[in-house]
Amino acid sequence: MNMQQAIKMTAAETALVDAYTAQIGDLPGDGAVLSLRDTLVHELKTAGLPTRRVESWHYTDLRTLLRAVPSADPSAFADRVDPIVAGSTVLSVRNGEADLKSLPEGITSRSYTESLLDGSAAAGLAVLGSDDAIGRINGGLVRGGLEIAVGEGVELEAPLEIQVAQSHGQAHTRFPVSFGAGSKATVLERHLSTNGDASFVSSVSDVTLAEGADVIWIILQQQGPADTHLGQIRFVLGKNAKLHVFVINAGGRLVRQELHGRASGEGADLTLRGINLLGGESHTDVTFTLSHDVPHTTSSEIIRNVVFDRAKGVFQGKILVAQDAQKTDAKMSCNTLLLSDDADFSAKPELEIFADDVQCGHGATVIDIDHTQLFYLLSRGIPEKKARAMLVNAFVAEIVEELEDDEALVEALEGVISAWLEKHA
Repeated sequence: MNMQQAIKMTAAETALVDAYTAQIGDLPGDGAVLSLRDTLVHELKTAGLPTRRVESWHYTDLRTLLRAVPSADPSAFADRVDPIVAGSTVLSVRNGEADLKSLPEGITSRSYTESLLDGSAAAGLAVLGSDDAIGRINGGLVRGGLEIAVGEGVELEAPLEIQVAQSHGQAHTRFPVSFGAGSKATVLERHLSTNGDASFVSSVSDVTLAEGADVIWIILQQQGPADTHLGQIRFVLGKNAKLHVFVINAGGRLVRQELHGRASGEGADLTLRGINLLGGESHTDVTFTLSHDVPHTTSSEIIRNVVFDRAKGVFQGKILVAQDAQKTDAKMSCNTLLLSDDADFSAKPELEIFADDVQCGHGATVIDIDHTQLFYLLSRGIPEKKARAMLVNAFVAEIVEELEDDEALVEALEGVISAWLEKHA
């Protein structure tokens, strides 16, 4: 007879289960949502957090790395923060509570709590698979967020900033966002800490682009040095839809940012650009999967990493091309500046191709600063620290400069990068 022995839960696993138990009568949801929550937390309790034995978590042993989880604090309060680009429309979620306001014509929004209460959120809470720890944690504990819809043919003149601020404790948020046919928008999903105390944050965005939609989606993660951030974006691209995703990690102690998408309509195009700025003893993992399901779809991914001190970084990227997805064009690269003997970066780009008429490729590099270039700057009287910062900034700047159509946004993001480099370089 086979008997499955229950695992001995770690302090972090116990804290997550206890957080659910303490809020069980207060978490929003109808019968279907509450039943699903019970299932997700039970799976967490019996299976535990993923270890390196789980392939998709091989380089981020969450059960070992996540040593403690702060208690949920209903009284936690995050201060308001100015938008990163002046004139942006701001929708804020502070410590899990949505702050609704008037929106430009053609956009509608409601609190995700309402979706939980009326049960319409139940289908979206499903996990992506047995190794979807982020979906399991978020689905079990999510309290709020925003449900946003951009109407057909709507073009937003100013960026829409979804501002997720946390002071301390726990926050679990969800953002289902749909873009109608022919719509055009720039969205900045910004995660930041307003207090030095430790926070545990999980956030899931479900993004759907209808035919011909053209969207820039920027994830800017600026958590505090003691914070844990578990983020996930799921996206589906319709016919001739274009999605440009920019990910900038510039904070956090333990970070896992997942991106999972499907190109489900012919002519769909995905551009992914990532900048990971890693310092101290932080651990940052960016995991990406994209499924090309139909013919004539394209994708391009470039990830740039800068690693200082004793920081550790991970990039896992996997492109899957279905048998029917002929004429797929997919390129993926990961480039890393490793600037310390104690730093570490692991790159794992993958292709899984079942079609025979495709153009696909991937690659990865790990280098130090070019000493010829450094010598050139030093010989012109530039101090070494400033010279190194200039070379590092040039390494990542060309990623941000792809947003050249919005000078204010480029300037704001370059300011974030420069401020981080001044502190760590």
